[in-house]
Amino acid sequence: MQFENTRTFARNLDEQDKLSKYREEFIFPKVNNKDVIYFTGNSLGLQPKNARKYVDEVMEDWAELAVEGHFYAEKPWWDYHERLAAPLARVVGARAEEVTVMNTLTVNLHLLMVSFYRPDKKKFKIICEEKAFPSDQYMLASQVKFHGFDPKEAIVELRKRDGENYWRTEDVLSMIEEVGDELALVLIGGVNYYNGQVFDMKAITAAGHNAGAVVGWDLAHAAGNIKLELHDWDVDFAAWCSYKYMNSGPGNASGIYINEKYLGRKDIPRFEGWWGHNKERRFLMEPTFEPMPNAEAWHLSNPSVISFAPYLASLKMFDEVGMEALIEKSKVLTAYLEFILNEVDKEVEASFEILTPKERGCQLSVFLHGEGRSIFEYLMKNGVVVDWREPNVIRLAPVPLYCSFEDMYEFGQVLKRGLS
Repeated sequence: MQFENTRTFARNLDEQDKLSKYREEFIFPKVNNKDVIYFTGNSLGLQPKNARKYVDEVMEDWAELAVEGHFYAEKPWWDYHERLAAPLARVVGARAEEVTVMNTLTVNLHLLMVSFYRPDKKKFKIICEEKAFPSDQYMLASQVKFHGFDPKEAIVELRKRDGENYWRTEDVLSMIEEVGDELALVLIGGVNYYNGQVFDMKAITAAGHNAGAVVGWDLAHAAGNIKLELHDWDVDFAAWCSYKYMNSGPGNASGIYINEKYLGRKDIPRFEGWWGHNKERRFLMEPTFEPMPNAEAWHLSNPSVISFAPYLASLKMFDEVGMEALIEKSKVLTAYLEFILNEVDKEVEASFEILTPKERGCQLSVFLHGEGRSIFEYLMKNGVVVDWREPNVIRLAPVPLYCSFEDMYEFGQVLKRGLS
């Protein structure tokens, strides 16, 4: 498609966009009495208008039924989480029994490490990307130390080549081969939070397995953003948050995936709790744990229904739209944003560099040469909500569910004024 840097062209794209109506399903903050241009769905998604309805249903059932809501609410609380599994499985390319929702992301990664990081004196190393999201770094280091190893020796960081802003798949595969028999686990962010790069999860998973390692993925910036085929790629486990592209609310519940080959087994070490016990016998209060035959075996406590409600509301929308349609729009919308950035770069004295490679979802990370935080503050004051990362990078996530092509054009105009 031949793009044009005009409002008329952008509006024409919006008129042709089959998903444009979903913009009306979200609540936008306002600056100067105008809806903001919202580029931080990779940090916190906007609130779907129907989220309040789903939360209110739970609150009303609590008021009217109290404890009886567990079994007699319209959506009974004791199995509320089951409603999320099938639509969420379609988002991440899994089978419904391989997916569940519980806790929060780093909590779930720790719990999954109990099962899938089983080091010994020979096989104890973990491969992750350099400068992974800090929570992942802390989690991995603490797990390694818990098992009695030195993080400096046990954690192998994938580094970019000098002068490059992205990782090369061949370098990842070479590192897996190099670590070889000492490799216990590969655990990487499927989409890097800083530069927006999408890793070749299929190839890396296969390479990890060939080396005799377990392969897991942190999909915080991937779920609801890119095409995932966790089951077909034979991924061992994965976890993600729900408040970024999945629009479930701040700090909300995490999803997990566990490959079906691990389900129904009693020989897998894990931390166990009441809600992972056989559903049909749960209230018999038996002393011996009998795991659920699906990913719910990793549940500990009863579900946090109020937090699951807005997640379910958002998943209903994802199910209606479908990931294929979202990804199709995402590619065009992100490409148009890239075009706008390049057009602005031609017109201003300041220069900037897009760090994000072509292997991407709906995020562009832009390095502003010679510019400080003042440009970020200018954008925010003028109704463009972006994310700032030191030393001078802004992250832009044009989420296809609620961002428009005219947003991309208007952003270019605001940016040009701020850099002029």
